[in-house]
Amino acid sequence: MLKKLVIAVVVIFAVILGLAAMQPDTFTVTRSITIKAPPEKIIALVNDFRNWPSWSPWEKLDPAMQRTFSGAASGTGAVYAWKGNSDVGQGRMEITGQELPFKVTIKLEFIEPIPSTNITDFALVPNGDLTTVNWTMNGPMMFITKIMSVFTSMDKLVGRDFEKGLAQLKAAAER
Repeated sequence: MLKKLVIAVVVIFAVILGLAAMQPDTFTVTRSITIKAPPEKIIALVNDFRNWPSWSPWEKLDPAMQRTFSGAASGTGAVYAWKGNSDVGQGRMEITGQELPFKVTIKLEFIEPIPSTNITDFALVPNGDLTTVNWTMNGPMMFITKIMSVFTSMDKLVGRDFEKGLAQLKAAAER
């Protein structure tokens, strides 16, 4: 009986590793929202990390989170680093590019709980008095991430946070 149980566990483990190995090498998560505000007002909330507490979905997860700002005050070269509880982990963001008022590109480095580096873009598309904001994150799928993706996708893990953040960005921009 024990031998059959061990064989079953080994087979299940091998199947999970096999499925993980077949996962793509990269991921992309995108969410969009339409905001009744000009791109200039919206981009100011994104392009200056000191404005993120008014809309970021992660800011309120750890009231004691340690934050540091360095580099430029806003725009290219602005840096925001954080260290917090297990809900927010530790990481760093740096604005690496911008096409004001239509795009901001951020290098996002997670240090804890799982080290990784991703690229995040905010692209704004004006249409009259409305602006569509597209929030995209893409990056490599490390093997540990591929194993996790056998059970759930990055889209499901991060997508809800993007939706919450965009709704809060909308509320902040439309005030």
